Amino acid sequence: METLIFRSNSPKKLEALKAVAKALEISFESEEKPYHPKFVTKIEKSKEDKKAGKGRVSSIDEIDSLWK
Repeated sequence: METLIFRSNSPKKLEALKAVAKALEISFESEEKPYHPKFVTKIEKSKEDKKAGKGRVSSIDEIDSLWK
C-alpha cells in the first residue's frame, strides 16, 4: 500500500480529487487542520482593538527606518 497526500488551497481542486478517488473506488481520509485557538483569539482581539480606535498608524518612512 502507498499513501499520497494532496494539499491545495483550492476547494474546487480538492473536490475534483475526491471525486476521482470515489470514481476509482479508492479510499481516502480528509482532515482539516484549523488554526491554533490562541492564534485565532489574538487575531480577533486585534480586530476589536482596531475597531475601538486602539493601535497606531505608522508611515512608510517610520517603517523603513526600522531596517536602517
